[in-house]
Amino acid sequence: MEKTGQSVLEHVAGVTPLRRREDAQALLELFGDVSGREPEMWSSGIVGFGSCHYRYPTGTEGEMPILAFAPRKASMTVYAFTEKHAEQLARLGDHTSSVSCIYIKDLAKIDLGVLREILADSLEWALAGGDEYAAITIDG
Repeated sequence: MEKTGQSVLEHVAGVTPLRRREDAQALLELFGDVSGREPEMWSSGIVGFGSCHYRYPTGTEGEMPILAFAPRKASMTVYAFTEKHAEQLARLGDHTSSVSCIYIKDLAKIDLGVLREILADSLEWALAGGDEYAAITIDG
C-alpha cells in the first residue's frame, strides 16, 4: 500500500452516492480527532491517518495507515482488527464485518461513540507496537 499524493478533499468531493460522501466528510472529522493526524490518500481510494510499518510472523511486511477508511459505493469500509473488538461491534449498530474491516451502509444507523472507542483502541494497539499477530512500527 502506498500514499498517492492525491487531494483527500477532492477525492471525498467525488464520492457517490451523496450519503456516502456526507458520511466520508463526517469520518474525516472523527478520524482526525481520534488520531491527531491529517488525512492522506493511499492506494485503492483509502483515506489514511498516520502511517506505520507492519510485519507479520510469516515475514510479510509493508506500509499502511494507522487508522483508515474507504468510501466505497456499496458501503463505507473502516479498517480495524475486528477480532479485538467483538464486544464493541455488538454495540455498534447496523454494520457487517470481516477479519479486518467494518462495513457501514449508513453512518446515521451506528453509534459514533462506539466507533470512536474502536478507533481509539486500534490507535492505542498500533502505538504499543502491535502484538504477536503483527509487529507495528510507527513512522514519524
